[in-house]
Amino acid sequence: MNNQKLAVLALNDVVVFPNNEIRIEYDDSFEKASIDYADNTDDKYLVIVHPIDSNYVVDVTSLPSYGILGQIKLKLNVPNGKTRVVIEGIKRVHVSNYFYQNHFYQADISEVVIPSSEEDKNYYSLLMKSLDKYIEKAPYMSNAIISQLDTVESLNELCDLIGSFLPVDYNKKKKYVMTISPIERARILIEDMNEEIKFLELERKIESEVEQEIEESQKEYFLREKLRAIKRELGDINSKEDEIENLKKRLSKLKCNYKVREKIKSEISRYEAMSSHSPELGMIRDYLDWMLHLPWNIYTKDTKDLVKVEQILNSTHYALEEVKSRILEYLAVKQNTNNLRSPILCLVGPPGVGKTSLALSIAESLGRKTAKISVGGINDEAEIVGHRRTYVGAIPGRIIQGIRKAGTANPVFIIDEIDKMTKDIKGDPASSLLEVLDPEQNDKFSDHYIEEEFDLSKVLFIATANYIEQIPYELRDRLEIIELTSYTEYEKLDIAKNHLIPRALEEHGLTSLQVQLDDDAILAIIRYYTKEAGVRELDRRIASLFRKIVKKMLLEKEQVFYPIGEKDLEAFLGKKKFSYEKTGKKSEVGVVNGMAYTAFGGDILPIEVTMFPGKGELILTGSLGDVMQESCQISFSYIKANAGSFSIDSNLLSENDIHIHFPEGAVAKDGPSAGIAITTALVSLFKNHAVANNVAMTGEITLRGRILEIGGLREKVIGAHRAGIRKIFLPRENRKDLDEIPEELKKQITFVFVEKYGDIYQRLFGRG
Repeated sequence: MNNQKLAVLALNDVVVFPNNEIRIEYDDSFEKASIDYADNTDDKYLVIVHPIDSNYVVDVTSLPSYGILGQIKLKLNVPNGKTRVVIEGIKRVHVSNYFYQNHFYQADISEVVIPSSEEDKNYYSLLMKSLDKYIEKAPYMSNAIISQLDTVESLNELCDLIGSFLPVDYNKKKKYVMTISPIERARILIEDMNEEIKFLELERKIESEVEQEIEESQKEYFLREKLRAIKRELGDINSKEDEIENLKKRLSKLKCNYKVREKIKSEISRYEAMSSHSPELGMIRDYLDWMLHLPWNIYTKDTKDLVKVEQILNSTHYALEEVKSRILEYLAVKQNTNNLRSPILCLVGPPGVGKTSLALSIAESLGRKTAKISVGGINDEAEIVGHRRTYVGAIPGRIIQGIRKAGTANPVFIIDEIDKMTKDIKGDPASSLLEVLDPEQNDKFSDHYIEEEFDLSKVLFIATANYIEQIPYELRDRLEIIELTSYTEYEKLDIAKNHLIPRALEEHGLTSLQVQLDDDAILAIIRYYTKEAGVRELDRRIASLFRKIVKKMLLEKEQVFYPIGEKDLEAFLGKKKFSYEKTGKKSEVGVVNGMAYTAFGGDILPIEVTMFPGKGELILTGSLGDVMQESCQISFSYIKANAGSFSIDSNLLSENDIHIHFPEGAVAKDGPSAGIAITTALVSLFKNHAVANNVAMTGEITLRGRILEIGGLREKVIGAHRAGIRKIFLPRENRKDLDEIPEELKKQITFVFVEKYGDIYQRLFGRG
């Protein structure tokens, strides 16, 4: 043990004694480095020291000469990002030298010889007497310490055992550890226990006095109640009686069922009988306020004119025919049966496509009130179903809060960001939403705070999400998913002309006689100043343009007409912010256009392939994810397996290294739809045959050459058309998705549907 070098763990808030265990959690890099180093050694030893200065800046000058040799018994990573470790104290050690290495302190240590003398027995006896007296005054300690006294054999061990159990502060415990002499430690412990005994005697005296004061308080309460009865006879009723009368009047006017009414009556009776000084009084008052404010049986009537509903939806949102049709179907069936559960809709789509605003428009078209909450980032299920009334500061969950704000029991309830809830040690809020969003059971929704069942079956829930994959499956199963795809450039053009520009003109005090944007200018803003699936940034750019025009008008003090064309944009909006991938000016060997789907819509994905003398290795670059890397491997293996069919010299594959590159390396790329484009680029390289630069393709390939269905076709085709593509190869299974493609694009692009890669090969490379 002498002169052994061990890692140092400095603790400022907890003390470890020999033959005692401590449990700590940490995330500090200094502690982590020390513990990780010790945990990787054979015996898992480390030195635990308690700095002389109780601050959190570890400095060699503050580290003591003595410490405790500890051994790591357990190390466990916990869900909150911290690490939990159990360390057992072994014995005291002397530290002869500290040195900083590998981002943590290490120390040279040697064993400490604990002195013993004939006086040990006397102090052992004195210490046990003091302990017996202390246990008599503090019986809560007896079971904890007596069970371990049988194992104690020396004064040194007895001091450490008592020191670890004694309820004193950190500094005193540190003093026990740093005192090497058992006799000196025994003196300190006897003195501290005598002080604790005096404190316990004083505490008992105070408790006795408090009991006497409580009896006097009860007497005072009796007298006050008697005085209140006298005042009532005299007509001098206090504010609490007024409040109780007010609560009873509100209850008489409340529309609710019998069970809820009886519950409120019971709580009013409790409130009436309770002392004005009771801490529960405010809790009951808050509960009654919630119960009397909730719209138990208050409903608004839906608009029955379906033509009017359709007109409102069309006037506020362009396209989105599927969701509009679903709302009209719901209203039609409800009118026909007069008894229909409300659907649980979930609008899924990229940011800015109008999910939340569409939900608000649905409420307007139905003539209903709205309630809106956002559950993004929520990790506590009590946020959904409320806190139990026993907790201080308890309130209902967000569902009941939203119902109260709406003022009706059948509002349009918007739940935003349903895909961004988190799950941790506090609970799983997504599971709590199951009861809310399940049509089979939400007529009996029970909030932990309200306790009584509330009927949510008449509520039209509309959830919104960006990514359907992030919605928990059990929750997704209860939702009617309606996908809102990104807008095409021409749809954005119509939205800008019919909605965004007229609204922006009004907000900036302008008219169409003062400012006018032609179609080319609007399309240029869409293409070069925004990059998004929706129209949120487009709205901001139009507003920025109009602000600058207003400023120019007021500074120049001229009311003139401003016709804005594409060439005028740079003066108002600055240089172009974005650019899209364009096809190359000429066709090249080993270069093929893939098709990508991003959060901003679609784009083309050029794939470049080259080869050079080597050993047949495959090199991949371009920030590729696992799926894309596997696609490259599959494509290369497919070509090697079918080299004869493609008339490719197998020596090319074995005597050269192949490099596949996806440009824009800073942009991460992943997804199962680039297989046939990678394969075609490789075939083009090996056959020295260029593929036309206005051709693109998308689809995954198997080792047998079968081409698999892909998603995001609409966005990919829009992006490809913008880049100048005029022929696209697609999987045969995607023929059904052609209806999603705008008609103006179908007229300009030739779509070729293929089932096996041989079909593409025959069309692009022939039989040669």
